[in-house]
Amino acid sequence: MKMKKVLLLGDSIRIGYQPLVRAALEGKAEVVGPEENGRFAKHTLWGANLWIRDLGTPDIIHWNNGLWDLHHEAPMVEALTSLDEYIVTLGRILNELRRTGAAVIFATTTPVPVDAVGRSNAEIDAYNAAAAKLMKQHGVEINDLNAVVKRDLQNFICEDKLHLSEAGNRACADRVIEAVRKYI
Repeated sequence: MKMKKVLLLGDSIRIGYQPLVRAALEGKAEVVGPEENGRFAKHTLWGANLWIRDLGTPDIIHWNNGLWDLHHEAPMVEALTSLDEYIVTLGRILNELRRTGAAVIFATTTPVPVDAVGRSNAEIDAYNAAAAKLMKQHGVEINDLNAVVKRDLQNFICEDKLHLSEAGNRACADRVIEAVRKYI
């Protein structure tokens, strides 16, 4: 019997936990993902079909965009991607991903420490709530990685106040494995 293919899409948070997911599912599923960072939603919209073509049609897609969309580099005061544009773009990505026939799981954007620069948890929470509403309207499962990281923010986030520590990568990988395992 052919193994199911799991496609992981997302930014550097995904890049951090992907090797752990791949190792844990070895022999049970083929776990793939682009080498490049999925960055902001418009980049993933642009790249999704290219990555699917290059990596093969998946059976399961676990995906997130958010941290890049929310970023505002000083002196910017607004997020790179407005909330409205973010939701429209997520909808367009979802349409592309669903054309594969794969089960789609959307992961919430992970939190940052209160003293992080360029992003705030209030913004992250607003974007996550809007994304969750969209995904629920379309019957898409939501994997709440935000809640996983919030459980132990101090130990799960690196000193850069954005990326996951080894423990954070492990905690998120465990949740991703749990989310995709039911489709394998």
